Amino acid sequence: MTPLLQTRSAGAIKRPAGMGRTTGSRGAVTAEFAVALPAVLMLLAMLLAGSAAGITQLRLEEAARASARALARGEDPAVVDGIVRKLAGASALSVVAADGEWQRVTVSDRMAGYLGHVVPWTLAAQAEARTESAESASVPADPQHAGITMAADSLQPATYSRRPS
Repeated sequence: MTPLLQTRSAGAIKRPAGMGRTTGSRGAVTAEFAVALPAVLMLLAMLLAGSAAGITQLRLEEAARASARALARGEDPAVVDGIVRKLAGASALSVVAADGEWQRVTVSDRMAGYLGHVVPWTLAAQAEARTESAESASVPADPQHAGITMAADSLQPATYSRRPS
C-alpha cells in the first residue's frame, strides 16, 4: 500500500491516481437512501399492522372466554354482549350458540389501526363452556372419579373418600 502523497500546490491536496472520489459518484448515497426508504417504511408499516392484529386477536380471545364463562353461570345474553363490548371494544360482534350443555361464543371484529380500514382483515375468536347446573356441580361423571363420594358438612369443607371396591 502506497502512502498518501500530499503536496500543497495552490491550496489543493494531490492524491495518487485511483484514490479518492471520482466525479460521477457525487450524490450516490442520497440516491441509495431515496430508493431504500420506501422499502424500510413499508416493512415498518407491516410490522405495526401485525402487532395491531395480534393485540386485537388477544382482546377477542379474552372477550370470548369471559363471555363463555358468563353464559355457563347462567347470565343473560344481553350481559354477555356487554362483556364483549367492554373487553373487545364497541365495534366487536358476538354470536352465541347453544349445543346441549355447551355454550359457544364467537367474537369477531375488524383489525384496529390505519391498515384495518385499508385492508379488510376480520379477526375472530371462539370459546366454549359447559353450562353449570345443580347436577353437574355435585359429582364429576367421568370414569376416573368413579367410586368417589363427597361428604359435606355445613361447617366443614368438603372431604373426598374412596369407596372400597
